[in-house]
Formats: sequence, structure tokens, C-alpha cells
Amino acid sequence: MWNRDRLSRGYDLASKALLSAATPAGSWQGELSSSPLSTATAIAALILVARDQPQRQAEFEPLITRGLNWLIEHQNVDGGWGDTVLSHSNISTATLCYSSFHLAGSAVSAAAVMGRAKDYIDRHGGFAAIKARYGKDHTFSVPILTQCALAGLISWQEMPALPFELGCFPHWFYRWITLPVVSYALPALIAIGQVRHHLAPSPYLLVRTIRQAAVRPTLRRLQSIQPESGGFLEAAPLTSFVTMSLAAMGESDHPVARKGIEFLQASVRPDGSWPIDTNLATWVTTLSVNALRPESLPQAQADSIASFLLNQQYRVVHPYTNAAPGGWAWTNLSGGVPDADDTPGAILALLKLAPDHPEFSRGLESGVKWLLDLQNRDGGWPTFCRGWGALPFDRSAADLTAHALRALFAWKNRHRLPSQKTKPPQEAITTASIGNRRIERATAAGFAYLARTQRADGSWLPLWFGNQHAADDENPVYGTTRVLAAYRDSNLVQENSYEKGIAWLASVQNADGGWGGAKNTPSSVEETALAVETLLSVTKYAPAVQRGLGWLLEQVEAGTFRQPSPIGLYFAKLWYFEQLYPIIFTVSALGRAIEQPGESVESKTAVT
Repeated sequence: MWNRDRLSRGYDLASKALLSAATPAGSWQGELSSSPLSTATAIAALILVARDQPQRQAEFEPLITRGLNWLIEHQNVDGGWGDTVLSHSNISTATLCYSSFHLAGSAVSAAAVMGRAKDYIDRHGGFAAIKARYGKDHTFSVPILTQCALAGLISWQEMPALPFELGCFPHWFYRWITLPVVSYALPALIAIGQVRHHLAPSPYLLVRTIRQAAVRPTLRRLQSIQPESGGFLEAAPLTSFVTMSLAAMGESDHPVARKGIEFLQASVRPDGSWPIDTNLATWVTTLSVNALRPESLPQAQADSIASFLLNQQYRVVHPYTNAAPGGWAWTNLSGGVPDADDTPGAILALLKLAPDHPEFSRGLESGVKWLLDLQNRDGGWPTFCRGWGALPFDRSAADLTAHALRALFAWKNRHRLPSQKTKPPQEAITTASIGNRRIERATAAGFAYLARTQRADGSWLPLWFGNQHAADDENPVYGTTRVLAAYRDSNLVQENSYEKGIAWLASVQNADGGWGGAKNTPSSVEETALAVETLLSVTKYAPAVQRGLGWLLEQVEAGTFRQPSPIGLYFAKLWYFEQLYPIIFTVSALGRAIEQPGESVESKTAVT
């Protein structure tokens, strides 16, 4: 039997683990998984820069060798590599790793490793399978094929030529045309398009002339959008693809390439690997704040976090995506880009921390306005840019829309916006300036979008999370829990979409009491915690909650709740795991369980 005392003990254990992971400043930085994919692309960039600048060979050789050895140690038994050390092999990462060994030549003796890798690639469709995997989206297929071409594994004629000349146009122009890459991939469009033009120019004189005329202007554009850290999006793969392309053109000493190499040198880990991104500091900080019970966070730490978050809010137009001021990115580093998942998270966290300084109110209102301005015509929210809709990572998404709706409702409820027919009190004039009517229109359109995108079985799919054990690598458990949280927090639990979603979520619980990403997938701490938290307030499903809490508490008591699963999807569906996710989600679920009315909690936490 367990009771509120057991819940409290479990929460205390999990929350102490989370609080102990905070930085000295009080916020969180987390730790992203090391990535074979990032490691392979970084190695390739270093090799190609060294070829263009032989005097730097000795400087790069230790990084290249350690990186290749790390890849050797983490090759899967099937001969391939996954995006993380816990991930299934996939054709993209296996191809990049193989091409890096090919580029390295005699740098490391790895004939057996390369043989197994080539067998894996051949069994899974060869290099042609790269195009098939991504279809019309060239965001990642063309960079992979570019590295293969630079390694001499395929000809340049086997890959599309990206229209880098479009980099001459202003950002607003892109929403009116169909680009073959997503909005955040402008650096790859320019650099990879240029190396293809440099090494295999178009046979048509007019096209060659136009592209040649665009080389210098687009290089200037590339330089203007490179962040101070040198890392585009703080991501090793994108930065590496840009750097290797410039090096292959003889431009390894270009300022963009120099800063790219500096970023790679600064972000390599002691074991020789590179992570998929530097950190998700802002994201994991907001998740942590929103997970912890208010009394768990010391006031001094809460004040420090609030200042940290406010300092991460963008106050100027972003040079990369042209995003207006007011949003937040996933990281506190210069390579971040404001988006529609981190901005709601920051708004919710700041509302929970509740500082009274007027500057915080202004920041919150600016963030709310940023969200409202980002909403697409279909009622949903995209990740970065309004109006882009050709490719998945630019379209509206259910998980982003739900998060935005939760933030809008919390902000409106906190400020108790007056009716349009009544004059607001003097102290509410600033916060009410956005107006009820606009908030209500946005939320109505957002929930209409969610109702339309609900699948026939009652579930929703997320954009930024997946599950490698589920069909098509989807994660309907994550997506459904995030959407249901928006209905719950907005007091819309009587809606048919909510009831269908709740019923579906309960129906996919595993026999062991936990949840995976979908029906009959292995239970994970992350997905079980999310499901339990979502079902907690629904009396009808008390038995499911009871079994789920039991499974989760067993993980806490055994210490295994710290073990992460690769459920995160990064740009172009690259897998990652974050060490803090299972801890954060556990804290949130157990904290909400404790806060349920006493009778309800006891009924849901007693074994019969």
C-alpha cells in the first residue's frame, strides 16, 4: 500500500535530485546526449579545413583521432550508428559516420568498422535511401549527400543544387515561395548551395552567371546571421556542414569558417564526442520551474531564475529568422532562435515565479504579444516563423499550439482582463492593452485547430518528440498529454476532443502500469510521468493512475528514474536525450499528485 506519505517521499527524492542539478546561479543547464551524427560531421569539417590549411593539421589531428575512436566504440552491433548512444541505427547517421572514416583515410585503422558500416548502408538502400527518407525536404538530405560527395562516395550530379542565390532576398520574401529547406536552414542553403555551384556548376550559362553574381552577397548574408558563438543554432551538425562547404571551396579562412571551427573546438567533449546542441538551458529551466511545487524553490533562487529568464528574452529583431522582439529561445547562448515552445514555457515560469517588478510585467506582455503575432491562419502555432507552411518543421503543430494556449490562458487569468465594455482599472491598463477580444479569438482558433488535428483514435502527434519503438517513430503519448494539458488548464474538460483524448491515453497504458510512446511500446519514465500527470484529475481513470503512480514511484525508489530515453527530436528529426527530462517530468507528476484533493489522492494511491 502507498499513501500521501509515500508520494511525499517520492516527490522529495525527485525534487532534491532536480534542485541539486541547478547551476550555482540557480537556473538549470542540463546535459544533452553525445551524438554520433554531430561527431561525424565535426570530424569531416576539421578534416576538410586541414586539407585547405595544411599548417593546421597538427592542431586538428588529436580532435579527429579522438572523435573517430569514439565512433568506433559506439558503433551498433548491426554496423550502423544511431543519433545517440541509446538510439537505433539509421541510414543518415550511419552514412555520415562512414563518410567521415572515408575522409580520414589512414588517420585511424578502422577497416573492420568501415566494412560493417558499408554492409549496413547497403542493406538499407545505399546512398539513394537518403533522398527517400526525407522526400521533398532537402534540409538534411542534401547536407548528408554533400558530405558524401566531399568524401568522394557519390558524384555531385546525384544531389540537388540548392538555390543559394535566394539568400540575396529579404526574409519576408521566403514565405511567398516554396523553399526546399525549412526556415532555420538558411546557412545550409547558402553554404551548401555555393559548394555545389563551385565544384559542379550548372551547365546553363544564365544560371551560372546569376549564381556567380550571388556568391559574395550571400556570403555576406551568411556572415551577418552567424551568432557570436560561431555555432548556427548552437548545433554542431549545421555549423559543420557550413564550415566543411566553405573549406571545400577554398574559403576555410573566411570569417564564418574561422568562427565555425572555433565553435567546434569549444564544444567538443573530453571523450572526443560532440553533442547535438550546446545546451537547452532556457528550456530545461522553465520546465523545472513549472514542475516544482512553489514551496520547493527557495525565494532567492526563484528571484535569480526570474532575472535569468527575463535576460534571455529577445529585445531586438532576430537577425536569423527576422523574429520580432519578445520571444525566448531554448538556450541562453547566442545561437538560439526565439520559438513557440520556449516562449510559452518562459511565460508560464515567470507567472509562477510572480515577481512584482514592473519590468517583469512588461516582459510578459511582450511575450504574449509575440505569441499572438506568430499564430498562423489555420489557428495553430509554428515553431519559428508565421506563414511558412511547405515543410513539417515550419507548419503549425499540436504540441506548440497547446503550449501557447496554456500560456495565453495563464496570462489572461493572472491579469483578469476586464470585459471590453468596461473600463479597466488604472493598474490594469498596461496588461489589458492586448485586450480580451484578441486573446479570445486566438484561443478559439487554437482550440479549433487542435480539434481538427486530433486523430480518429483520439490522439495527437507532436512535432518535437518521437519514440523509436513506435510506428513511424511517432510519439502520440507525448503529443496527447501536451494537448490535454491545454484543455485541462483552460477549463475545457467537457469538450468532446478532451474526452476522446483522455480515453485514448488510458487505453494505451502498458501491463506493467507505465506508458511508452504508443500502445505496446516499452514504458519510460518520461512518458509515464506525463501520462500520470494528465490523468490525475480524472476520477474515472483512478485505477490507471494508481498503477501508473506505482510504476513511477518504484523507479524513484530504485533510483532508475534518472535514466533518460531518446524521445527528443531535434531539427530534421535528429534524436537526442536530455539527462534532466525524466527527473523534471517525475517531479511534475508527483507534485501534481500531492496537490490533488486529499480524498482523491488517497483513492488513487492505495493498492486494493
